[in-house]
Amino acid sequence: MQKITVLIADDHTIVRRGLRSLLQTEKDIEVIGEAETGRQAVQLAVALKPDVILMDIAMPMLNGLEATRQITRQAPSSRVLILSSYNDDEYVHELTEAGGAGYLLKQAD
Repeated sequence: MQKITVLIADDHTIVRRGLRSLLQTEKDIEVIGEAETGRQAVQLAVALKPDVILMDIAMPMLNGLEATRQITRQAPSSRVLILSSYNDDEYVHELTEAGGAGYLLKQAD
């Protein structure tokens, strides 16, 4: 079985580490990289071509929505899933326009 490859993009180290720890318990998922800025997320997405990118919205250097726009143009096979603490329909609308695959709240169970 081929593993689902994941890139984690969040400016908070504790969030990246927590997501990595959680995802490593799944045998069919492989975390192949971490980014702490939006710009780094775009660079790693283009270089690594992950299946899924878990992206925060509030990222330094390039916000998650703009990073998503760039990733969907430069690495179209990767799917961007936003993980955010912002419960705002406008962000969901912007994500859809940017080509993102989904929007999950960090507070979700």
